[in-house]
Amino acid sequence: MEQAEKISITTKTLASGNCQVKFFVEDQQKPQYGYLLVTEPKPVGDIIEEIKNRLEQRRMETMNINPFFPVAPSSDDHNFYLFSA
Repeated sequence: MEQAEKISITTKTLASGNCQVKFFVEDQQKPQYGYLLVTEPKPVGDIIEEIKNRLEQRRMETMNINPFFPVAPSSDDHNFYLFSA
């Protein structure tokens, strides 16, 4: 069963020309927020879809944690940050 998440975003153009996207995942059990760095102009729908894909990728990574060595895999994605609200 796929959960429908409500994601709201705000954007800010940085001095480098990149776009910083701050997003909020409105979830009753686990509200989250984070940042995504976008290096090229994209429509809002594409940005939200990219955020959803990265959130799903994070969920899949945490599901694959070895119970005998429970260390979350380190992600080298410096363009996507996620925090619990």
